[in-house]
Amino acid sequence: MRRKQGFPVAREDFLEDFPDTAEILRYIEDSPTPVDKRDIARAFELKGAQRRRLREVLQELQEQGKLEDKGKKKLAPPDRLPPVGVVEVIGLDEDGELIGKPANWAEEESGPPPRIYLNAGRSSRAALAVGDRALAKLERVEDGVYEGKVIRRIGRSPRRVLGLYEMTAQGGRLRPTDKRAKQDYVLNPPDAAGAKPGELVLAEVKSYHPRMGLRDVRVVERLGSLENQRALSLVAIHEHGLRTAFPEEAEADAEAATAVGTKGREDLRAVPLVTIDGADARDFDDAVYAEPDEDRKNPGGWRLLVAIADVAHYVRPDSALDREARARGNSAYFPDRVVPMLPEALSNGWCSLRPKEERGCLAVWMTIDAEGELLAWRFLRGVMRSAARLTYEQVQAAMDGAPDETAGPLLDPVIQPLYGAFEALLTNRRNRGTLELDMPERRILLNEAGDVAGIEPRRRLDSHRVIEELMICANVAAAGELERLRQPCMYRVHDLPDPQKVDALREVLDGMNIRLAKGQVIRPKTFKRVLEQATGTPHANMVSELVLRCQSQAVYSPENLGHFGLALQRYAHFTSPIRRYADLLVHRALIRGLRLGGDGLTDAQATQFKAIGEQISMTERAAMAAERDAVDRMTAAFLSDRVGGTFAGRVNGVTRFGLFVTLTESGADGLIPISSLPDDFYIHDERQHCLVGRRWGRRYRLGELLTVRLMEADRTTGGLVLHLANPDAATEDDNSPSGAPRKASTSREKKAAASSRKNEKSRNDKRTPQARRARIRRRR
Repeated sequence: MRRKQGFPVAREDFLEDFPDTAEILRYIEDSPTPVDKRDIARAFELKGAQRRRLREVLQELQEQGKLEDKGKKKLAPPDRLPPVGVVEVIGLDEDGELIGKPANWAEEESGPPPRIYLNAGRSSRAALAVGDRALAKLERVEDGVYEGKVIRRIGRSPRRVLGLYEMTAQGGRLRPTDKRAKQDYVLNPPDAAGAKPGELVLAEVKSYHPRMGLRDVRVVERLGSLENQRALSLVAIHEHGLRTAFPEEAEADAEAATAVGTKGREDLRAVPLVTIDGADARDFDDAVYAEPDEDRKNPGGWRLLVAIADVAHYVRPDSALDREARARGNSAYFPDRVVPMLPEALSNGWCSLRPKEERGCLAVWMTIDAEGELLAWRFLRGVMRSAARLTYEQVQAAMDGAPDETAGPLLDPVIQPLYGAFEALLTNRRNRGTLELDMPERRILLNEAGDVAGIEPRRRLDSHRVIEELMICANVAAAGELERLRQPCMYRVHDLPDPQKVDALREVLDGMNIRLAKGQVIRPKTFKRVLEQATGTPHANMVSELVLRCQSQAVYSPENLGHFGLALQRYAHFTSPIRRYADLLVHRALIRGLRLGGDGLTDAQATQFKAIGEQISMTERAAMAAERDAVDRMTAAFLSDRVGGTFAGRVNGVTRFGLFVTLTESGADGLIPISSLPDDFYIHDERQHCLVGRRWGRRYRLGELLTVRLMEADRTTGGLVLHLANPDAATEDDNSPSGAPRKASTSREKKAAASSRKNEKSRNDKRTPQARRARIRRRR
């Protein structure tokens, strides 16, 4: 608007150029820090009456709850943090970055806290640990994500340490169970709360002032003797902060649950649905049925029914049960116990599809063709009665010609049709080019006393794969249905492999005459061809390990990125709401979209999907780490009687400080310290995944078979220390006579050294603020 010289401008004319409310709000939201009226007026070049109108607009936005006063008349959206605040360190992400949250954040009132990536600087980073509090300058990267530049450490919240109480010549000591702990703590007898030496205790740090170089602690909980191997899983549970006790209100809600009625539900009680689970399973949340499709237009096709326990009927949004389930995120399974997401009254009671008992369910009828392609589906809320509770071993034995009294009558009408549908789904899996990586699991066998009686590979039967393929099919249908209904979906996403890791893999493969073309679009079939080329070669295990390391980590997200490993365009978890909060959200979204009841997804929860996805991805990682640590400790306890024995193993990791080796017999992982390798100066060649002796040329590579001697087995930390059983023997790449080391060529030394220097530079480059910002945005 241009003024005419000599004429005043009317107020109405002057406000013509005034920005609309949405523009003003967008400007404030996009600002990395809170802003005041002067900042906004300057940005929009507002004057006079326009500034008065701006004050009125900002007041309206505050009254509507869209803006908050952050002090000194600075405004920001309600979830915006102040430019400087106190941050509590809560952990590390997968790249080793410190993660924090606002101190004293009220999660029950405000929801999940924003994630703060802390930049403590090289000089002060080592001083920050989980539990520390720091004053930090906060800058918003995007919604719910901040970068915090540490100004100074200001103390720490009360920190607890899990460890073994021991008496030494210097007095009482607490030896932490955490492998990363670098020192013990002082635990004086008056602070031991009656604990005896040898007991596992949870202690609280009393003081952070050095005393004899150590810190003082007091016992807050006694967990029993480590001689009882059942205590080993407790170590992992406490160490990873898993929640073990349910709030009284949540327990009361679970105990008050009753059977569902039939009103508004389809009757599935006449369908011979069966549950198929492990022999030691106690919660049965999925039941299956299959029959040939009688439609002539679908020759060789199948109709499938997957019925899932109706957890949403019992766990209502924002109830005490719901808040606790969300905080846990998932159940965690240990060799001797389960830390469930829901109280036992539900997980093993009304939400468990017990045989011959009526249960509410959310189910899906699916139609597939002869090649396993999903043609159609229909979701419903029903009431069912399981015909039988079967185990994987029972079902497989029945198909192999040895049915027992339970499986025998169900062989023809139920079990064989399931295998028929499985063959079709298996064809579809092959046609998609699903990535198949052999990742054997170990199974801990316990005796009646709870001690480890043995360790064996977990058997992989066709009956396992039958259930797996039916569940995948139902999960795909759930994602497709929510997209059709235009409802929020919590996808299970597995992003494309890291391009840098693919480039590194390509470089290694070139030296093996295995081609991975540059510039091609990477698909699961691409890796499948690489694995096929490596089959039967000495490098097969190394290639398999490197392909696995290229993969991204699967996470939960409302943004559909597809599932690379399964070669699926859309995928969501629907089949286990007893043990995964993501599945419960999918159930609620289906209920709302299909109008199957009043207990569906709420608008408030729908807006929180992004934050919830991040949270439950984190709780899943914590549970997996705890499960893995418990197995490691139990394995170490089992092997402690075999210290000094020799074992076959394979190198599964190469680092600057040694070799990680997986023992063939037990699947246990141990470390060969670099100091124990034959005398030489070893260069870590990250690109080729090996340690190379500079003087004698010994080479230890990823995937290499070794014979090792067990030197230490620490049940407290789960750590195994290994040495080469025959350190002077030639390695896999050494063509010299056994025991006769050869000197490496000068070119090899130079190449390995140059590679090591290059990789060190790359590591330093990744620590820059620009690289950190790029990583944060890429992960989002």
